[in-house]
Amino acid sequence: MISFELTEEQQALQEMAHSFAEKEMRPKAAFYDREEKFPEDVMKKAFEAGFLTCNVPVEYGGGSLTDLEMAIISEELAWGCAGMYTTMMANSLAFTPIILYGTEDQKKKFLTPFSQKMAFASYCLTEREAGSDTSAIKTIARKEGSDYVLNGSKCFITNGGVASLYVVFANAAPEKGARGISAFMVPRETPGISVGKIEDKMGHRASNTAEIFFEDVRVPAENMLGRVGSGFLIAMRTFDRTRSAVGAAGVGLARAALELAVDYAKTRVQFGQPIATFQANAFKIAQMAMEIEAARLLVWKAAWMVDSGLSCGLNSAMAKCFGSDLAMWASLEALQILGGYGYMKDYPAEKLVRDAKLLQIYEGTNEIQRLVISREVIGPIIQK
Repeated sequence: MISFELTEEQQALQEMAHSFAEKEMRPKAAFYDREEKFPEDVMKKAFEAGFLTCNVPVEYGGGSLTDLEMAIISEELAWGCAGMYTTMMANSLAFTPIILYGTEDQKKKFLTPFSQKMAFASYCLTEREAGSDTSAIKTIARKEGSDYVLNGSKCFITNGGVASLYVVFANAAPEKGARGISAFMVPRETPGISVGKIEDKMGHRASNTAEIFFEDVRVPAENMLGRVGSGFLIAMRTFDRTRSAVGAAGVGLARAALELAVDYAKTRVQFGQPIATFQANAFKIAQMAMEIEAARLLVWKAAWMVDSGLSCGLNSAMAKCFGSDLAMWASLEALQILGGYGYMKDYPAEKLVRDAKLLQIYEGTNEIQRLVISREVIGPIIQK
């Protein structure tokens, strides 16, 4: 029998994440967005609460949260502030390939320190000419003795300027194309690494996003994840696991938009009555509520499939795409209900709109998600 009831432990986790978002994130969200400053004070408390290492197995000091539990807290944290959520969950994104493909020694060496002291990690995949087309990666890993020497650059890297560990995707066999892409764990202090431009972003301004350069960066062969050429598979399997959390963030942001719209519509009076009584606004609110419920169920199913060891690429793509599209639409609808006030920075509606847009772009654009979905649904085409 299917049950949608959370366990007592999951309910407690949800309440803890919501309380943290309400008390620690929301009061400072506008300030860090406006100043585009890294919220170190909030992150220290997030570390103490376990949010920076929530998907790390307990044997390495983490929370060992399931993907469903990750989705539950992602919704609450993004409800608090999408930018701060991105900073926290970027750690989980970087840890995931290590959890999936790392050896026991690698996990002990690279995951354990994050549970002992506040630190950040970055997932270094995107390049100027390799965004959705991961196979176009130009960063090279040249074998020299027992080491690999990395040369190249990465862009739009979340936590890039504050990370102590980079999970870097580079081509160790360029002649093989995508089959030569490999993944390496590279500590920040390794000579040859430099941080370039810190991006001035439209939204998620509390999150650090940077360009990273690798110039003759020497990495021991034992720092490679998996084998030579398995990097493309590692990247795709990682996204299969993490995309449901992005969908969950979309649900959280949409929920914040709905709550804002309802509160405003019940108190704003025009033509002698609250604007919530006007069908045009009431129907917008009803549609938002329905789609939030639908998106959450999509997200939970995708996360449950990961936890159950089932193939989840299709469902993860659906959850990410639907949830982030919902966030964009719901935030715009909320802004429209607030009217002129929604356009002003005195209200959080315009920040929700700016933050929502990135959810449609990172961890695979929604166009790519639709491509994945369509190929799965249509299947092979036989041409006569």
